[in-house]
Amino acid sequence: MILVTGATGNVGGHVLALLVAGGHDVRALSRSPQAAAWPTEVDVVAGDLADPAALAAALAGADSVFLFAVPGSGPAFVAAAQRAGIRRVVLLSSGAVDDDAEVQDGPIAAYHAEIEQALRGSSLAWTFLRPDVFAANTLMWAGQTKAGDVIRGAYAGAASAPVHEADIAAVAVAALTEDGHSGQVYRLTGPESLTHAEQAAILGRALGRPIRYEEVPAETVRQMMSAHVPAPILDDILATWAAAVGRTAPTTADVEKLTGRPARSYHDWALDHAAAF
Repeated sequence: MILVTGATGNVGGHVLALLVAGGHDVRALSRSPQAAAWPTEVDVVAGDLADPAALAAALAGADSVFLFAVPGSGPAFVAAAQRAGIRRVVLLSSGAVDDDAEVQDGPIAAYHAEIEQALRGSSLAWTFLRPDVFAANTLMWAGQTKAGDVIRGAYAGAASAPVHEADIAAVAVAALTEDGHSGQVYRLTGPESLTHAEQAAILGRALGRPIRYEEVPAETVRQMMSAHVPAPILDDILATWAAAVGRTAPTTADVEKLTGRPARSYHDWALDHAAAF
């Protein structure tokens, strides 16, 4: 039995589907199970990681866990997983985590590093997935592309190597179902470094119309996003974008190493999600 947390999320949903397609016994822990349509093969437990009773029920009889953790949940999850006899945990972490830093740079890296540390100090066999930048982050442009052909945002020259959530899920499933991944840290990227402006142009090609990226001041973007993103996270995002201007984003071959095929391109992702734009 494999437990999937965050099973309705961008990555968790793909993990769930791949496991079901592979004939694995799957259980999902969901905060709002009634809000989703579940495959008949999936055993669904209502609750979340902060609910001890629900967590215990979800872990009971499971062998492995795909963990989409939330801030502060690491120690309680580890303790519960050890009591339940869980053998393997695959954590969706973050590429922002710096193993060499005494203090992590920003809240995103900090809370993922805290969960990683809790797993490192446990008896559980763990694997960390550290995606750098999700291609799905650009879904925040959808409102603008529906209204016109210009995306207004900060730092047009900020580069990243956006990774398709389906590739992250495929790596997760490999780590959950195959031996040899215990104690491994995989950094997951797309196949190429692209600036915000280049991503906008690629999105336009997928949509069949020209889309351009118009740079606006970071403070304007802060005001645009502040209603939806907590201030510390927003500061972290803007600082990351600023630091990424004028550089080439690193890429890795970890997706191909674990799945046997190259990582999907941003153009692939845009075609898969064209309806959202």
